[in-house]
Amino acid sequence: MYLSRVRVDLNGLSREKLFDVMSAEAYTAHQLLWQLFPDYEGPRPFIFRQELEETEEGRGPKGLPLFYLLSDREPMSVSGLLEAESKPFVPELNVGDRLAFRLRANPTMAVAVPGKRGQRADVLMAAKKPFAPGQRTSQACVDAMNGKAREWLESRSETWGFRLPFTPELGAYRQHVLNKGSEKPVQFSTVDYEGLLEVTNPGKLIETMAHGIGRAKAFGGGLLLLRRP
Repeated sequence: MYLSRVRVDLNGLSREKLFDVMSAEAYTAHQLLWQLFPDYEGPRPFIFRQELEETEEGRGPKGLPLFYLLSDREPMSVSGLLEAESKPFVPELNVGDRLAFRLRANPTMAVAVPGKRGQRADVLMAAKKPFAPGQRTSQACVDAMNGKAREWLESRSETWGFRLPFTPELGAYRQHVLNKGSEKPVQFSTVDYEGLLEVTNPGKLIETMAHGIGRAKAFGGGLLLLRRP
């Protein structure tokens, strides 16, 4: 695996794509990053996360789009458009290691539909639904949504090779609508998690990182970023 930091030369984008990238439009980002793998034809070889760059000494203005990319092959920079700084990613993990993590994920759950095949539902929207329209910005509703978001991650963490010794912090909750020509719009949501995890199964955790967590992995969800605290 390769872990990469990818910067975009905004001068190489059309006006439309520039607006999409600056507003973190996931489908445009997905198409853009595919250009890092020009000779590859097959299933998507990467997962990614879009951020706004925090300045490093001499690296230019703050607030430009920056992508973190985990891929099963080394990406190739695109002259005048994409600059990829990559390194082999071979994490050394042991049971009991405690690591700081960041994750942007699409929390969903299975919902039974009488007489039909089960469907996937947004965990936070399901938590919001019982509240009357006038109560959906209340603190009680916010607490219910946050509780379900945390429960989604905590209840699945052991199957992904880790546990959460402390309640994770929640960041932005975003709802996305992707219009792809005449096709039916793709709708999904993402939640940002941050906190501390404890490794319970190193091999499983590495496998989890390679495949990503949750759905919407093609659109900027699922990348688990770890660092030593």
